[in-house]
Amino acid sequence: MTDLFLPLDLSGANIEEGAPPPERVISGNPKFKTWNVEEQPGGLYAGVWESTPGKWRIEYDEWEYCRILSGVSVITGEGGEERRVGPGDSFILRPGFKGAWEVIETTRKEYVVRL
Repeated sequence: MTDLFLPLDLSGANIEEGAPPPERVISGNPKFKTWNVEEQPGGLYAGVWESTPGKWRIEYDEWEYCRILSGVSVITGEGGEERRVGPGDSFILRPGFKGAWEVIETTRKEYVVRL
């Protein structure tokens, strides 16, 4: 029987390690860890993501809801508007958002992505 209630439990999730593409890195040496706990047909993903300090260019083709669990980051839009985010902050990045993500203190977030 399929369980229709899925806790966001990282203990059974595989850790995917990565980094932004080198050509997008502006400063530092950011490294990512991702625990993808839900994946559905049609491009729906949910889980937890973490990054070490650094800054890189971002371009969103997908819709993403984020809630910061720990750390501090600055997200700068293409027009230069900076948004500092930290624990408890929630936001949505819509398709077409371009700018930069700078991790000041190692940042961990919950996410839901829709392609």
